[in-house]
Formats: sequence, C-alpha cells, structure tokens
Amino acid sequence: MPLVRFINEAGTELNRASASADAVVLDVMRSAGIAVESPCGGVGTCGKCRVRVNGEWVLACKTKVGDGADVVVSKRSDGMPIVTAYDKFEFDLAPAITGVPRALGIAMDIGTTTIAAELVSLENGARLAKRSILNPQTAYAGDVLSRIHIASEPAGLAKLHEAFVDAFKELRDGLLSDAKASARDIHAVVYSGNATMLHIAANVDPSSMGSHPYTPTLQGDAYLPADNLGLAEGARVYFPPYASAFIGADITSGILAAGLDKLHGTTLFIDVGTNGEIVLARDGKMAAAATAAGPAFEGMNIECGMRASAGAIARFMIDGSGAAHYETIGGADAAGICGSGLLDIVAELARTGGIDNTGRLCTNEQLSMKNEKLMVGNGNSQQQTKANNSSLYITDAVYLTQNDIRQVQLAKGAIRAGCDALMDTLGVAAAQVDRVLIAGSFGYHLRETSLLDLGMLPWEFAGKLRFVGNTSLSGAAAFLLNKKLRGQMNRAVGNIKVVDLNDTADFEGRFVGALGFTHNE
Repeated sequence: MPLVRFINEAGTELNRASASADAVVLDVMRSAGIAVESPCGGVGTCGKCRVRVNGEWVLACKTKVGDGADVVVSKRSDGMPIVTAYDKFEFDLAPAITGVPRALGIAMDIGTTTIAAELVSLENGARLAKRSILNPQTAYAGDVLSRIHIASEPAGLAKLHEAFVDAFKELRDGLLSDAKASARDIHAVVYSGNATMLHIAANVDPSSMGSHPYTPTLQGDAYLPADNLGLAEGARVYFPPYASAFIGADITSGILAAGLDKLHGTTLFIDVGTNGEIVLARDGKMAAAATAAGPAFEGMNIECGMRASAGAIARFMIDGSGAAHYETIGGADAAGICGSGLLDIVAELARTGGIDNTGRLCTNEQLSMKNEKLMVGNGNSQQQTKANNSSLYITDAVYLTQNDIRQVQLAKGAIRAGCDALMDTLGVAAAQVDRVLIAGSFGYHLRETSLLDLGMLPWEFAGKLRFVGNTSLSGAAAFLLNKKLRGQMNRAVGNIKVVDLNDTADFEGRFVGALGFTHNE
C-alpha cells in the first residue's frame, strides 16, 4: 500500500501511515492523529484544510493519496484565551449534593466552537478553577447542521462523542491540577450548550433536529449518569431545560444569569455566533428566536479568515486622516483576520465610504482612505488574490475580498432581521428597548460602534449595550450551586414564546433590507 509521510515545515517527520491509493488525505491525517480543521465537513467549501502534498498546495479533503505522498503540516498557532469571564449575579447556595467530604462540581459551556469549564465547591460556592479549549469536533465540521449530518450515522456519532469525552477529560484533569483535587471529589456536572451539542455529549442521535419538525430526542431538565467521565461513584450530569431545538440550554443559562425572567422594562438578549439566538423580555415575559448567521463570525468562508489566534487581526480602525490602524492577537505579524477584526474592517469601510450602500468595495479612485497599505487590486506578483473580484489589502499578505464582505452582510443581515422581527412580533419599537445584552465568547470581543455602523443593530440601541461574557458558563455554575433554580428555570422556559422567523410577516423582506448599509442612517 502507498506510504504517506507527515512532516512539519522544518522537514521533521511527525508520523507515517499506509493507505490505499483511493484514500483521501484528510481521512488519513485524522487516522494518523494529525490535527486538521475542516469546518465545512470535508465538502471542499471552506478551504481551511489546505496542506502541501508532494510540494503542491491542495485541499486535503479533495486529494487522494495516489502512489504515495509527503504531506507538509503547518504549525497551528496558539489561540487567545477563550472567554470564561462573566458578569456575576447573586443566588442562594443550595446544592443538590450534600453530606460528602470535599464535594466539587464541574460547570461546562459546550459551544459549537469552544468548550469552557469551571470547577466549583458544592460546599461553599467557591470558584476554584477555569479552563477552556477549542471544541475538537471543529476538525470534522464547523457548524451545527453539518454535525447533525455526521452524527446521524452511528459511526459519526461515536466519533463526535469520543472527541467530546476526550475534551471533557482534558479539561477535567486541568481543573483538578489547578485546584489540587481528585476526580473522586467531583459529584456533579452541568452541561450547558445548544441542543445539538448536548445530544452529542450524551451520545444521543441528533438527527431528529435536522429536519422538520426539528424535535429534540433528548429533553432538557434531565439527568444522566457520568459513568465514563472518570468522576466520583454515582456522579450525575444535569442537562438544563431548553425551549426548542434551536433555543438551547446555553440560552436558558443566559436567561438565568441575566435574570430576564425577573427584570423590569424591556431587555434584548443576543448570543452572537454561528447561530444567533435572540431573547426579548418585557417585564418578565419572554419571546425567543434563532437565526442562522453562518460561520463568518468565526473567520470561516473568509479568504484570509482564521480563528482568534496569534497573528489574527482582531481590531481595526480608520482615523480622521484616513489612516488605517490594526491590532493583532499577541502583537504578532498579521497572519489573517478573525471574527471581531472582520466586523471592525467592514464597519469602518461602511462608515468611511470604502464600501457603498450595497456593500460593493469601492475602487482606489473612490476610496477616501490615504494609507498606502490600503488598496484595491490583485496585490503583488507573490500574493495574487484567488478571487475574481476586487480585494482590499491590509498588508501584503492579508486582504479582504468582495465575497468576504458579502459573507458579513449575510451574517449581520440575519441578526438584524431576527431582532426586528422579534420586536415587531411583540409590538416593541427599538427606542423602547431599555438594555441590550450581548452574550457569548465571540460577542465579548465586539465593539458597540462596529455593531451600529454595520447596521447589525439599530442606532436607537446606542449607549444601551452591555457585553456580559459567557453567561452559558455562569448559568451552568448556578445550576450546580442551587438545585431550586432548576425547577424555576424549567417553568420559565415553558412560558417562552418561541417565534419561528420563517413564519413571521415578510421575514425574507426584512433580511434583504438588512443586507445593505443604508437602513441605519
């Protein structure tokens, strides 16, 4: 059988494997334990599995081994810390586990992209340690629907579940090391996350949520034994309640953390990510909707897009003289653009006239910016854009294409249309909203000015935004530390009006109207 060698950029061999000539390089890499991202699920649309095979740049998911191959694997950058910070809120200590020596619990936010965990004392409520990692399932698919598709087959579900269990154990061991504790001390776990992630974590087929009527198999407010997690004997995992297949337990935890079921006035809660979940609460009465924003916020489907890791442009501004300024994660040389930087760039272009009302990138002659590093064109001979349209170069190697701008338009249009439709459904005008809470790891890095300049949110929200951090994690910790909150939130979730945006009046028209950059003027 042909031999496949995996080597790093310095030429050092990392591993080798034998495979049939028809084997796909991506599959061989995974079987050899070589990490490679393929957010699109290996269908060849994201372009993130590019490797050098026998000296030629190719997509690993579309290339066969043939007579043998040398695969050069690029070093992955260390990522910036995943957001585990959150706004604290008060609640009584009433844990479900009592009467045992050193009782600990683990709260988890199982995100589509990242997983965060916190170790807490069930005896006194002390927060002992926090850890976070990239969800290893992103190596197989970047979005929820792709994971549902993979997990609809027993082998695929087993693969994704195993990846989650490995991640859990890695986080568990790190937390225990930080707190100088033993796995025998952990008696309870709470999994917070969207319904698909919870199904996979529980090793339950999620395929029923992949087609109408999108009904979860695993219901929330449930307990499962934690037998394979290496914890104390009899330890159990609690799954918080959730409103629907697309309004998951992470949103329930957010509602708890923000006190939406008790707040006076009108509050809009938005978890910005691949799936944008929105809750509108008015004097304790809640309605919720979910909209598919797509993977652009994670840097996927973006020509120079990358995750929030070293070298990613995370901040971008154009000053009054037209000069552009950017910041990269870790202060490293610019290697690409992550989600927050992408939104900043497009927002600044919209604000300064670098793109027109339709989102079309202006020509060099039309640009009002003077910085010589900002130009429209195909770059130099060493760095030719692969798009057929214009590109705006931020450095010689990092650029924004017209298609990238379209991806941002689709994402921000979905969020804006969802907010507008939900407010219209409940008869709430934008000016009547008292506060806007932006939740989630990605949302924590955003700027209010960018969200307003993009038109993702209306100008009436200016000065009302608060970035509340990882409310999925903080709510999960609260569920650990007060068992009464479980029944309370189960009742609250049962009273949420779930709005199917496809059934709202002229949602498609709202979405199309939200794509441009004129509706915020």
